[in-house]
Amino acid sequence: MIKSMTGFASLTRDDEAATIGITIRAVNHKFLDLQLRIPPSLATAESRLRALVQRRVGRGRIEVSVSVQQRSAPVLEVELNEGFLDALGGALNRARDLGYIAGVMTPGDLLRFPQALSIRERAANEDAGLNGQLSERIEAAVGAALDDLDDMRTREGGYLRTDLDARRAAVGELFERAHSAAAEGIAGLQARLEERVRELRADALADESTVAQEIAKFVGRSDITEEVVRFRGHLAHWQALSDSPEPCGRKLDFLIQEMNREVNTVGSKAEGPAVSEVVVALKAELEKMREQVQNVE
Repeated sequence: MIKSMTGFASLTRDDEAATIGITIRAVNHKFLDLQLRIPPSLATAESRLRALVQRRVGRGRIEVSVSVQQRSAPVLEVELNEGFLDALGGALNRARDLGYIAGVMTPGDLLRFPQALSIRERAANEDAGLNGQLSERIEAAVGAALDDLDDMRTREGGYLRTDLDARRAAVGELFERAHSAAAEGIAGLQARLEERVRELRADALADESTVAQEIAKFVGRSDITEEVVRFRGHLAHWQALSDSPEPCGRKLDFLIQEMNREVNTVGSKAEGPAVSEVVVALKAELEKMREQVQNVE
């Protein structure tokens, strides 16, 4: 199936528990290059989200951004640095013994030392890991965004299919023209071949085996039957790949390389200036197809 590699999708899912935001950007890439940006609290869901994207996308650079704003109030966590306080208490006792300070340390004094206490916010469910229900909602939201992305890539793929189908038909017509021009060039080749045979037979040193070898060399050099059969096969394979539900961009790229190979061989083997002219046109059209195929998943 011809589907574009470029696309964009964005959605927000909002309920009483959390607000989930998903953004997906897709651009051209030779292989699948997945960039996943998620909050640290979603680390346990990363592998499942990656697998979800990989099942849906065959090729391209995919950037997935996930944001989650939970509505539950944050929990304050206060940690006491006991090692620091032990060292501080020992130093204060020594200073008190030497008469430098008097009295005892108060909670207000403790707050003057930023190393003594560590205060941070954590999500209510941080200790237990990502809530199962929230994880399912995130995966469902990513799946819905992938549906939107797929719709956009499929629509753009339809435009690519229209253009590539027209170019494939044009390439097929050009190749048949090259085939016909090569057949017409055989007449000129035969005339030269007959003249060469007469020259060889006029030579007293030439024998029949030498004449046969010369004929075989001329005929073999100009025969493009194999190239014609293979090129027609490539065009048929192209049509089958375009109609298949599977991603086909890399296979189409390979087919263009093979078609270029056949065209180059035809240009070197076939006779007549008309063939050279059509071969140039063929190579130019195949290059346009190659550039367009770089956009196909």
